[in-house]
Amino acid sequence: MSVRTLPLVFINLGGEMLYILDQRLQALNTSEDNSEKVMNDIVGTLFSKDFMDELLKPQQLYSHRTMKTVLTRIAHASIMRLNPASMDRLYELMVMALKYQVFLCPRPKDLLLITYNHIDTVREFVKDTPVLVNQVDETHRKIIEVYSSLPEGEFQLLRQTLLIFFQDLHVRVSLFLKNQAQNPNGRFVLSTSGPVPHGVDVPGLIRTFDSKGREVRRREFPTGGSYTSPIRKGCFELHGDRVLRLGINMYTVNHPEETHTSSASTNLLQTGDTPNLLAKEELNLLARLMGSMKAENRPKTESGFRINLFTTDQEEEEAVASGAEQSMFGVINIQAMQDEQAATELARIAGEFAEGEEQPENPSSSSKGDDLLAMMDDL
Repeated sequence: MSVRTLPLVFINLGGEMLYILDQRLQALNTSEDNSEKVMNDIVGTLFSKDFMDELLKPQQLYSHRTMKTVLTRIAHASIMRLNPASMDRLYELMVMALKYQVFLCPRPKDLLLITYNHIDTVREFVKDTPVLVNQVDETHRKIIEVYSSLPEGEFQLLRQTLLIFFQDLHVRVSLFLKNQAQNPNGRFVLSTSGPVPHGVDVPGLIRTFDSKGREVRRREFPTGGSYTSPIRKGCFELHGDRVLRLGINMYTVNHPEETHTSSASTNLLQTGDTPNLLAKEELNLLARLMGSMKAENRPKTESGFRINLFTTDQEEEEAVASGAEQSMFGVINIQAMQDEQAATELARIAGEFAEGEEQPENPSSSSKGDDLLAMMDDL
């Protein structure tokens, strides 16, 4: 069974990306016009109808490399540019934030509340642009339509799929470390206190019933924690109180250091000589997603600007020199069951795609995704 994991992953990771960029744009005193344009362009791309329709097709969850490539394209849908080291840092922050939220999710179905918190905040970012608000609302309605009727078992499978996706990622984040939500080894801390999930009894009591269903005995036992009664149920509609706080914006302009991660990041993907049987499927997925993102026709005179997620340019240069941008993805080899010539062709295609991103987009670039898909089909 193929669960629709991709829509929730991209909406939540996209929301976290917008949180971080909003915090950095404010911390760097970027002009209001530029900040608004960056946010609007990214939201418009992330919540475009074609892109969401492609994500909503039942398909497997693919690799971090594929995810990062698509999210890089989304981040660069505006006049802002991130160099490879900053994009790696941004991706680490995004995935660790979402891993934390999935990890602490009280019930599997509450993944929807986390998603809705992201959507609600994104809607607030673009509240002054009615067209984008309508785009966000339409996506929200699609998510409600697709996921609200799923049984609990499928939500459990979805949560398990996400936890497996994140299981080897242990990047230390300053905000989590400061709040003692993360250990120095990068693993999250599970609380043994607080409210239990909605619809669950507070642990610590064993009740015995007779054959007629009458309670005949009670016995308490130590739980090892301090649990309280569940809070009220969150709203799963288009608007309302989600109650659950996971998924809200945890960054503020007063804490620029919260967008820092440890320099000792964990390699997200393991490589070896074993051929990757999913490589062709991942590349086809990548091509379809890229093809669904319509390039905006930006005037050639419009200048872009760069955002650094490192403290200083010197630190960023040192990170690049030490191979920071290679730590997660530089050693990845995507190999399908293909000969050397096909592998060389894939490398050439990827190189052309990367070079194309360095130039301002023009009307002819809108066919980039279709061209990539066509070349994939020829392999």
